[in-house]
Amino acid sequence: MLQSFSELLQKAAAGPAYRVCIAAAEDAAILAAAKMAQERGIIDPVLVGDADRLRALCAGVGLEGCRVLPCQTPAECAAVAVEAVRRGEADVLMKGTINTSDYLRAILNRERGLRGGSLLSALAVYEVREYHKLIFCSDSGMNTAPGLEQKVGILNNALAAMRRLGFAKPKVAALTANEMVDPKVPATVDTQALARMAAAGETLPCVLEGPIAFDVAFDRAAAEHKHIASEISGDVDLILAPNIETGNALGKSWLTLNKAQWAGVILGTTHPVVLGSRSDTAQVKINSIALACLLAREGERGPAA
Repeated sequence: MLQSFSELLQKAAAGPAYRVCIAAAEDAAILAAAKMAQERGIIDPVLVGDADRLRALCAGVGLEGCRVLPCQTPAECAAVAVEAVRRGEADVLMKGTINTSDYLRAILNRERGLRGGSLLSALAVYEVREYHKLIFCSDSGMNTAPGLEQKVGILNNALAAMRRLGFAKPKVAALTANEMVDPKVPATVDTQALARMAAAGETLPCVLEGPIAFDVAFDRAAAEHKHIASEISGDVDLILAPNIETGNALGKSWLTLNKAQWAGVILGTTHPVVLGSRSDTAQVKINSIALACLLAREGERGPAA
């Protein structure tokens, strides 16, 4: 069980440094995060972008000893960064100042991208002060309105990643508005099917409960008040969101109102991929870098998720 990002960073620093290739790295906050990760022994940065600007910015933040791959346009930066990872010249791909559409287009290129043969999904990890361990959540950034088949893919992607981080059998809350199965509410039907599949061993190992509302998932008193016997209440590891709006709003509410920390990666690719936002702080970026490097370390014998 990972309780905090401090613990996650310590775990990442205890292993070998990984080569993280940053597409369009011309940003002081990104380079500051790379410097922090480099100083901790987590990464060896590979920077893609305008060589002159990168050297000036690196000097400004004190980042030294980086390989620079010169590029000009956003599309070129994405393609060169993906190619470096695909050819084994880097271990992890990270988004810099490039637009998400250009970044994903290069990743999804059928001939020269990083497709892993499975559904791509976003995995977010949150450290909320009011909770006793890190909370994993998927999918809040890639699949907008997943059906049952997609939810199985999202779930297995997340479980595979968590297994690499040491979770043998994560406790999963398949969120809905309440615990009643209602054909008029497709999410409740999907989660009932997912719970049956998990119990039958048709997914990667986990303890999955659903339909389940947020209060029951995170407050054992609420479960007891509703007379719900739950194995996961108050001790959830992974939230399976019914749609992108739920996952996105839930995460942003923690970040805004609880001042939570977070990290994010894309799963289903051949190598770990950091997506994130250009507005993320240096601390959020290093959290994501450390998470991706841990997935690279534990996934060296196979695809990232």
